[in-house]
Amino acid sequence: MESKSLNLLAAFFLIVLVWFLGSALLQMDILPPPHAVFKTFIVNFPSELGKHFIASLKRVVISIFFAIGIASPFGILIGQLPTLNKVLSPFIYLIYPVPKVVFVPVIILFFGIGDFAKILMIFIILFFQILVLTRDNATNLRPEVILSVKSLGARRRDLFFHVFLPASLPAIFTGIRQSIGTAIAVLYVAELFATKYGLGYYIYLTGSTLFDYPSMYAGIFAMGILGFGLYFITDFLERVICPWKFS
Repeated sequence: MESKSLNLLAAFFLIVLVWFLGSALLQMDILPPPHAVFKTFIVNFPSELGKHFIASLKRVVISIFFAIGIASPFGILIGQLPTLNKVLSPFIYLIYPVPKVVFVPVIILFFGIGDFAKILMIFIILFFQILVLTRDNATNLRPEVILSVKSLGARRRDLFFHVFLPASLPAIFTGIRQSIGTAIAVLYVAELFATKYGLGYYIYLTGSTLFDYPSMYAGIFAMGILGFGLYFITDFLERVICPWKFS
């Protein structure tokens, strides 16, 4: 774990170094030096930028919460009922490969431009990723494991909480990790439409309207922190909740 942290720090400082050299060579307003961006970030985050960060964080967290709560049991159910899997698999295979960002204008037309529409967009991405991985994991669960628990008198509810759910947890966390980057990208697109708060709106406003490039990059940096933070928290929770995977 310590080696991984050192590698991350080394990569971060290398990126900052390349950024600094590029800024020094180009001498253009659209690429300010790192120290100017970090200063803007530190000054603005406790006030204006922080409000946008909280708004974006809230939307992503709510989406993750509902995606786990709905996709996980549904994926386990499909994986353990061959008939249901046979009926629904064609629909999943048709919808799953489609880039979910194409649904943005459709969702806006149906649900407007409020928070619900933005949360729904992110939810759709997370839902299908978790659903497919959980279903595949539940389908491939060894029959002898299930039979051994049934022989002890376990009912369907016991099987869900003590066999299917623990076995599916690594797949759920993998689905969340794989979806975070795409979810943040869709969040940026969603927050461009008639909203007052959100990092996507802040980045677009400061960069394309106010031409305040240090603030624009500070917003990009904040969105990077949001994505990295969610990824790190997901990784940490998996190590806490699924210790057998790392033993």
